[in-house]
Amino acid sequence: MPAPFELRGINHLALVSSDMARTVDFYEGVLGMPLIKTIDLPFGMGQHFFFDCGNGDSLAFFWFPNAPDAAPGVSAPACRPDQGDAASAHGSMNHVAFNVAPDKIDSYVAKLRSLGIDCTEVANHDDSELGISDDLHPGVFVRSIYFQDPDGVLLEFACWTRALTPADVAHAPKTAADAGHR
Repeated sequence: MPAPFELRGINHLALVSSDMARTVDFYEGVLGMPLIKTIDLPFGMGQHFFFDCGNGDSLAFFWFPNAPDAAPGVSAPACRPDQGDAASAHGSMNHVAFNVAPDKIDSYVAKLRSLGIDCTEVANHDDSELGISDDLHPGVFVRSIYFQDPDGVLLEFACWTRALTPADVAHAPKTAADAGHR
């Protein structure tokens, strides 16, 4: 069956910033993502800025002067996965994972910390009971580092370590009834 749409990846993901200048400082100044487009929205509604996050993809931010305060633990995780419950509400954006080169990820922990960014150690995600391993082994499918931006947005540097196969799709999807929702 042919795909109904010819999708070419993510054009942009739009998040909301509490302070656009601080957001520009972090994403362009610290993470090195070039600011590629800025928009002042009409009627004083705010701003919309776009950053190049590689491979033709963009990360965008809105700034709304009357936006509600953040709701950690509801609209986004309250913390990093290594610090507690990283759940967020239905329909929320949980985190943004940037693809990085496998041969660079180990050095990125020290690089992030040298920039004053608190981050996890590299996590080796595998299919074990806990889903994570201290060691890099053939069953590890992705490696990642988690950290947060100045607004608390959960970010991840991630790299695939092997090609995924049909055997990697082995779980039946859960339903609202599985969680006790009606």
